[in-house]
Amino acid sequence: MNESQKKIFLLVDDHVLIRLSLEFIIRELFLGAVILQANSLEEANDILNSQVINYVIIDISFPEGNSLGFVSDLVKEREWVKVLIYSGYEDDFYALSFLRAGACGFLSKQSNKEEIKTALTNMVVKGKHIPADLQNKILDAFLQKQTLLPIEELSTREMEVAKLLVEGQGNLEVAVILNTKQSTISTIKSRIFQKLGISNLPELIELFKFYRG
Repeated sequence: MNESQKKIFLLVDDHVLIRLSLEFIIRELFLGAVILQANSLEEANDILNSQVINYVIIDISFPEGNSLGFVSDLVKEREWVKVLIYSGYEDDFYALSFLRAGACGFLSKQSNKEEIKTALTNMVVKGKHIPADLQNKILDAFLQKQTLLPIEELSTREMEVAKLLVEGQGNLEVAVILNTKQSTISTIKSRIFQKLGISNLPELIELFKFYRG
C-alpha cells in the first residue's frame, strides 16, 4: 500500500478508553489503516501540522474548551479532511452547529458497535454520515419552515439582550445600554431562557460559544 492509498485516522478524545475502542473498530473495518491519537486539541493540532491526515474523529468538549472553532479552522485549512463528531451530547443543537462548521457527520457515544461501524464506513466511502433520526428532523423542519436551532428563534431584541448578557453585562447595565427599564430586561431574559430551554446564564454562555463558532 503506497502513501496515497493509506487511510490515516486521528482520534481526538481526552478519554483513552474511547480512543482505544474506536481504534479497535477501525482496524476491523480498514486493513492497513494508520491510526494516531491525541488527548487534547493542542496535541491534535501538533499532529495535524506534522503530517497529512485523512480522517479525524473528535469529541465536542475538552478541559481546554469546546472543539467547534478547532473543527471550523481545520476544515477551512485542510479541505480534504473528513471530520466526524463523536460525542456524549445528543442535542440537535450541537450536531447542527458542527455540521455547519464543516464536519461531515455526527455520532453519539451511546451508539452501538454496528452503528459506529456504519458511521465510519459512511465517512470513508460516502464522505459523510448523518444519523437517520437527525436527517428526519432536518427534513421535517424544512417542510414546516422551522429551524432546528432554538437560538435562531430569538427576536432581534432578544438577541441583543442575550449577547449583552453573554458579554458579562447585568440586567441593570443592559437596561441602560438599551435605554429601557430593568424590569423589561428581566422579562426578556426569562423569555430567552424559556425559548432556549435553559435555566441559567452559564448555559446561555455555553450555547453562544457553539453558535458563534
